[in-house]
Amino acid sequence: MKFPELQESEQQHLKIPWDIEDAKRLGQVLDRYKEKYYFEVLLAVFVTYIFLQTFAIPGSISLSILSGFLFPFPLALVLVCFCSATGASLCYLLSYFLGRRIVYKYFPEKASQWAAVVNKHRSNLLNYLLFLRVTPFLPNWFINIVSPVIDVPLFPFWLGTFFGVAPPSFVAIQAGQTLYKLSASSDAWSWTSVILLAVFAILSLVPVLLKKQLRDKFE
Repeated sequence: MKFPELQESEQQHLKIPWDIEDAKRLGQVLDRYKEKYYFEVLLAVFVTYIFLQTFAIPGSISLSILSGFLFPFPLALVLVCFCSATGASLCYLLSYFLGRRIVYKYFPEKASQWAAVVNKHRSNLLNYLLFLRVTPFLPNWFINIVSPVIDVPLFPFWLGTFFGVAPPSFVAIQAGQTLYKLSASSDAWSWTSVILLAVFAILSLVPVLLKKQLRDKFE
């Protein structure tokens, strides 16, 4: 209601970004208005991110890159981590009230096995959640839905998600920061930008390389 009336060429880009190109075009539109309508732009990203996480809709990685494109790095990192944790917790609550009985009714053995794993790591549950979030061992939507079914407490779940999504979010946000520099610079293909992209691409592979070691530790 408070956002300015967009041009027709801009309106087509005002949508949930499904890929990096959508995020880039949306970022370019929002970047034109964020100085005067900073709070509205920030609130729009905040609400959209939580919405996607709550209903396990793809697109959050594009929003992470978009956040890095639009906002200062510290703000973007806190925004993405908070929205990820809060949206995942809302998904957790939906699963708790709607899916718990269904899982225990139709998959009692699997549910019991998963609950046994949680009980095994009950004293170290926060570290276990951090491990699951940092590594690509299980998809995040699956963790959100299954956690309440196997009695993972909500607060450790939120905390583990907040800090666990920080490393991959760090990479995505930095990519957005670099994308902004590339878009704003006349010398788009500077060596500094290329090196930054290469470094953070390598960093994004670290969780994959550590996956086996971390998994063996928690098994």
